Amino acid sequence: ATQVIIGKTIKELGYEPGLQKAADYYAIKMPVFSFEKIRGADISLGPEMKSTGECLGISKSFDEALYKAFEGAGIRLPKHKQIIMTLADKDKQDGIDIAQRFEALGYKIYASRGTAKVLKENGVHAIQVNKIGQEAPTLLDLILEHKIDLVIDTPENGIERAKDGFLIRRYAIETGVHCLTSLDTAHALISSLEHAFNNQELSIVDIAKIDNRGNN
Repeated sequence: ATQVIIGKTIKELGYEPGLQKAADYYAIKMPVFSFEKIRGADISLGPEMKSTGECLGISKSFDEALYKAFEGAGIRLPKHKQIIMTLADKDKQDGIDIAQRFEALGYKIYASRGTAKVLKENGVHAIQVNKIGQEAPTLLDLILEHKIDLVIDTPENGIERAKDGFLIRRYAIETGVHCLTSLDTAHALISSLEHAFNNQELSIVDIAKIDNRGNN
């Protein structure tokens, strides 16, 4: 490790590919957060570590391993098949594919004005909902009425926008609604849902055998 730090490459040190046998399984580690226990904490992610634990999904297929990881982290959908999307301007175009795929699975999508406009322009039947402080029903009303399964909210710049986003994320967590602040995670989640695994059909992996596979 010291040699690498001072500029040597792995190859220069005499190491070649193949030291570790290729795995015949996928292992996906999922962070677990406890934001609901920390009142007033913003759940939006940054470079600092905020997770309080992690879980692991293991399977011979990537999609099943991903599904197991989400299940282990407590993210289980659907209940009402209704989601909220409020995306920062920089994320609106990337969010179109996610919205289209959720809609294809039968989800109803509620969105803030700007997000709804972009989604509608791209064929998504998004329902525009008023922001906080406007005439009811607002996005917060939907969350507080326990009608929503998932909130996808990517942080936006600006004091007022940041305040609205914080309240949406905070109320979602405090009412037990799953909230994602990263489109990468949202992409992974919709990919998992598209495969519609049944818990009774999930494979069981013996971790002890995985640990010993290199000694067989």
